[in-house]
Amino acid sequence: MAKELCDSETRKNLMRAMAGEALTCARYAAAEKSCRTAQLFVLANLFKFTSAQEKTHGEVFAGHLKKCGCRHVDIEGGFPAETSDEPLELLKHSAEHEAKESREVYPAFAETARNEGLADIARDFENIAGIEDLHGDRFRRFGELMEQGRLFRSETEEEWLCLNCGYIHRGTEAPSPCPVCAQPQGWYIRLAESSWMLRVKGEPQC
Repeated sequence: MAKELCDSETRKNLMRAMAGEALTCARYAAAEKSCRTAQLFVLANLFKFTSAQEKTHGEVFAGHLKKCGCRHVDIEGGFPAETSDEPLELLKHSAEHEAKESREVYPAFAETARNEGLADIARDFENIAGIEDLHGDRFRRFGELMEQGRLFRSETEEEWLCLNCGYIHRGTEAPSPCPVCAQPQGWYIRLAESSWMLRVKGEPQC
């Protein structure tokens, strides 16, 4: 028989996870602002896109707590609190955080839930761990491009998409400014990497 959630370690893990996702959502909202200030709008949209997904993850965890009527949960835990405003450092910190969450924290939470007979919660931890792994890979990819000076440049011709107006430019470097909307180069992304970026909508409410 499944252990009652309100008497389980999983209840605390859900609260830790929900708190972590809320903090991550807030940190990514701050990172988005820093990237906009630096006119790196493609990175600002990356943090905005990811922040919205973190918000949804928190809602999934909150939903499990709500089902069992949990109103107050005491927890202890360590949470990242980096304060850099530098876009490259933000990307690196975020990639490291997502890797730890996806490869250590959530798999451990999933194992605990499964051992307590809470298979549905275990699956949610496992599935969200997979999503966080994708987040980490994406942050790492953009961090590497930025560190190598290739965020808007390439050794070979590529198609570049302006996220502001939709103009597509072919060449070894994204245009600056955009010949259609006159926005700076920071709005451009490689067309091949743009499918997820085109789904950025609204402002995440953390």
